Amino acid sequence: MAVERQHVKEQDKIQRRSNFDPVESNLTEEQVKLEASRCLNCKNPRCVKGCPVNIQIPEFIQAIKEGNMEKAGEIIRQTSMLPSVCGRVCPQERQCEGNCVLGIKGSPVAIGALERYVGDNTKAEMPEIKPSGKKVAVVGSGCAGMTAACDLRKEGHEVEVFEALHELGGVLRYGIPPFRLPRTVLDREIKNLKAMGVKFHTNVIVGKSITLKQLKEDGFDAIFICSGAGLPKMLNVPGENLNGVFSANEFLTRVNLMHAGQPDSPTPLRVGKKAAIFGGGNVAMDAARTAVRVGFEEVYIIYRRTEKELPARLEEIRHAKEEGIVFKFLYAPKEIIGENGYVKAVELEVMELGEPDESGRRKPVATGKVETMELDTVIVALGTGPNPIIQKSAESEGLEIITDRRGYITVDGETRCTNIDCVYAGGDVAPVGESNAINAMGAGKKAAKAINDMLK
Repeated sequence: MAVERQHVKEQDKIQRRSNFDPVESNLTEEQVKLEASRCLNCKNPRCVKGCPVNIQIPEFIQAIKEGNMEKAGEIIRQTSMLPSVCGRVCPQERQCEGNCVLGIKGSPVAIGALERYVGDNTKAEMPEIKPSGKKVAVVGSGCAGMTAACDLRKEGHEVEVFEALHELGGVLRYGIPPFRLPRTVLDREIKNLKAMGVKFHTNVIVGKSITLKQLKEDGFDAIFICSGAGLPKMLNVPGENLNGVFSANEFLTRVNLMHAGQPDSPTPLRVGKKAAIFGGGNVAMDAARTAVRVGFEEVYIIYRRTEKELPARLEEIRHAKEEGIVFKFLYAPKEIIGENGYVKAVELEVMELGEPDESGRRKPVATGKVETMELDTVIVALGTGPNPIIQKSAESEGLEIITDRRGYITVDGETRCTNIDCVYAGGDVAPVGESNAINAMGAGKKAAKAINDMLK
């Protein structure tokens, strides 16, 4: 009889509404063995092609089958130093698992759960490093930055990472809630990089505290800009400046990084009764699920298309529904109504789906009908754009970085090099493809390889 796909144990859906503990636990050792046995070890592994960093998936699963967990860890870390992170936050259903042959007629191998288990239960071996005499600056400590720092350090280069915030991890720290990515996991991965000799500087805003020109003058042979996209996109409707309106970026940063949801926080969050999140991606799900946990009584996700078009992971949508979040489809904000400077309600346009737009999805069209919904908090999760501080600072020093019409740094798709010699960019500040953790890691790997080739 065929072995069925193994599933992780989840925290009770009522209990988890009041805590930030991980929703999912790891597979058990027995489950890991059973799940690994499902892998067909294909001669043409489509799962590897679906992975942006090309983890040798059948090989690490084969090592699990052989009972050699440390070998499995070594295989994964040949291409990814963040297995515990990627196993938790990557959209496997659209990448490795989405390409699994077993998924054609049944359930794909739970590659993400296996990777997470291996990452959590094996130690990263410290490579032997021969100094190259070269120095590289990495601007940003998120997925792209940590990946590039690791690969460059392995090649013997001195690597220094400059982080604008007071804690390391980038969007993994301030954007993804601990119920999805435990901070102990993130701290462990950063500790491994420090053990390799990567140097980290916090509270340094490149473009303000120090400039690209100064980094070059300080002896850095190459610079990799991976500062993320921290500039929120807003609704652009009347009432958006009222108290009680947040960008998802601000809301999640205040809770995740500054602990604003706790009563003794020096920067507390004003928690109301009803919150609405505008957007349908993973960030919207994170914001909604965080709002539940900090004490909002009613939380709504308002999306201008239907559930079929939601871009968030199916797992995140399911968890949100289980936690009592209400979805309102085919609505778009028209105006935020205030009273005494605070949000009181929101006026919503009723939408319907028209012809497909340039993304291939049917375009939402206003029907002319309007509804009013009482609220005290609005959270906008419509995505983010690049902060132009580095580009403007460089331009003032005669180093004009070419950007596209939206402000993203223009790079070569394969090498991630910019128009400035020895300056590279990747991750959300210079996206190529979908914006997520594993693609940012892929950009970090490509930039590291190109920088290493250049330095040699």
